[in-house]
Amino acid sequence: MTMLVPPWLEPLLNTAFFSICRTHGDAARSECNMYCLDCNDNAFCFYCRSSKHKDHQVIQIRRSSYHDVVRVSEIQKVLDISGVQTYVINSARVLFLNERPQPKSSGKASSHVCEICGRSLLDTFRFCSLGCKLVGIKRNGDSSFILDAKNEILALQRGEGISSRGGNQLREGLEHDNIYPPTPPPPPSNARRRKGIPHRAPLGS
Repeated sequence: MTMLVPPWLEPLLNTAFFSICRTHGDAARSECNMYCLDCNDNAFCFYCRSSKHKDHQVIQIRRSSYHDVVRVSEIQKVLDISGVQTYVINSARVLFLNERPQPKSSGKASSHVCEICGRSLLDTFRFCSLGCKLVGIKRNGDSSFILDAKNEILALQRGEGISSRGGNQLREGLEHDNIYPPTPPPPPSNARRRKGIPHRAPLGS
């Protein structure tokens, strides 16, 4: 299991975020929403990062409808997140840290569900969260969180995209921005169009 899961992942998933920092409680950005992968300890705030974790690998945890999420652009640099459903919230692609309660059924069965908790998914992914992928690795050993050199290159090339279908907006009432289609390219310049055949002036009588 050591080769499949980095040592900081389980402590990260078990960490409570968004409490007020004891040291900087009176400051404006005192929520503990940072986690250091090098120290592998408790959550800390923006000011603690500047003073204690300046040159460390740090990721920022965000919150959506009381659930912890992390941006794909941050986490894919240190984890193989293949198989985990991603969503677009506030114009950023994110994934959830842990399993969430399944919403009430609308009567329409989903064709894609999480292999661990059975939660409905939007696309053909295996897991709804990093936590469920961790359970799947422990149970079956047929997946991994470790990035090898090839996967790391592919992750950087993908940018923030994971699904070939493009961004999946979360359809559960979460706050998100509208996604607009790409702007079409401009029409070709008239200057490059082929000129018409010139006409000779009529001869005088």
